[in-house]
Amino acid sequence: MSIDVCWDTSAEQPPARRAAWNSMNAVVRGAKDEWLALFAPDAVIEDPVGPSMFDQEGKGHHGHDGISAFWDLTIAKVERFEFVIRDSFAAGDEVANYGTITTFLPGGYRVDTDGVFVYRVGADGLVKSMRAFWETERAMATARQVG
Repeated sequence: MSIDVCWDTSAEQPPARRAAWNSMNAVVRGAKDEWLALFAPDAVIEDPVGPSMFDQEGKGHHGHDGISAFWDLTIAKVERFEFVIRDSFAAGDEVANYGTITTFLPGGYRVDTDGVFVYRVGADGLVKSMRAFWETERAMATARQVG
């Protein structure tokens, strides 16, 4: 299986950037347990930030149980992912990546989601938070049948 993560960068990276890469790589491969192991026990995912169809209250998905449920609600329903990171800014224990996540959904649909994806890691390198800034309406406007 090919890995559909395109990122023009060197192998030596700050811990938050490495964690982001590992997260995308696990998602592309459908490796849920490996992905969950990247997160600290008290981690929070906000994807997208604020209220959404995935998080009505906009409070995020907390801890391994919440993050596992997020996988089942979102990631598990996608047939294939492609990540293209156009730029990345690492500072301290965080990284902000700008790029596009392309999802291929059942029924032959494709959706391109442009956004900024911010990861914060702890001293142990585990992800403490992942915050994805993207707009549902903009992403849904790209939906098209491709197959």
